[in-house]
Amino acid sequence: MRAERKADGVDGRPGTVEGLGLLDIATVMRSDKSTTLVHGRHCATGAAIEGYEIHLGRSEGGDCARPLLQIEGRADGASSANGRVQGTYVHGLFTGDAFRKAWLAQFGIASSLAYEARIESALDVLADHLEAHLDIDRLIEIARSRQTTSASAA
Repeated sequence: MRAERKADGVDGRPGTVEGLGLLDIATVMRSDKSTTLVHGRHCATGAAIEGYEIHLGRSEGGDCARPLLQIEGRADGASSANGRVQGTYVHGLFTGDAFRKAWLAQFGIASSLAYEARIESALDVLADHLEAHLDIDRLIEIARSRQTTSASAA
């Protein structure tokens, strides 16, 4: 990033801040923030991606000519000329097992981590633990009574 311009005073006073210089891009921060669940493809491997895109500005520059992703027919992200530095506004890419495996394979790294299955398993263990040590029915009763109280106060 060459520089980040805080045109609207988002995340600080208006002005210009130098970036790390790893990508040939400049970003202008704006106050209109968007957060969207997106689906698309990784340009280099064709692997399907899913994540949530957070935009609080716009990036432009030479490295944007080498997008990282295609999202709903539009290019997203940037890659350095040698492909060693990549960036995107999409968060959560590496939680997708298929994408992570394809992305790492580009670098000769085999991945057998089943993140999605491990998360589900961990959540099941947590749910079992909470159920064993908490009075879940009483907690639901309390939550519902507060919801009813809040609704009638409004």
